[in-house]
Amino acid sequence: VYLLGLTACGFEPLYGDKDQGTATEDLLGRVAVSPIADRPGQLVRIELTNRLTPRPALEPLYVVNVELSESKRGLAVRRDASATRANLIITAKFDLIAIGREGSLMSGSIRSSNGYDILTSDFATFAAENDARRRGASDIADAIVDRLAIFLSRVSNQNAAPAKQ
Repeated sequence: VYLLGLTACGFEPLYGDKDQGTATEDLLGRVAVSPIADRPGQLVRIELTNRLTPRPALEPLYVVNVELSESKRGLAVRRDASATRANLIITAKFDLIAIGREGSLMSGSIRSSNGYDILTSDFATFAAENDARRRGASDIADAIVDRLAIFLSRVSNQNAAPAKQ
């Protein structure tokens, strides 16, 4: 009963079969990911590639460029002014470009903040920080893929719509 109301408002699932346009998975499979600098960039690129092209890639029509910046912010502080908890903040700026065309089709920025404990053991703190970095890379990749999927789905539906006479 509720689903009938959703179809009347123009709601259409992002993934799955479509009446018009190309399937979102096929559109995402046409997006190549440019190399991203540094270790956090490698993690984000791996996550993006796994999400965009889980099966053998088709000939890319688009490329996504990503720039990352990373910062740390101490949260909980002891009496001696040393931090016991920190946030690792990763900010990503991305651009989607059609191959063979000038200019960006879409761009955006995403921020991920993941906390970790600062422990007495340097190795344990290093491992906790790296885990926060991996979680941040996954968050960034999820958000970029979501935005790309929505944008490409809309473009595909507009291109597939019959011309009005």
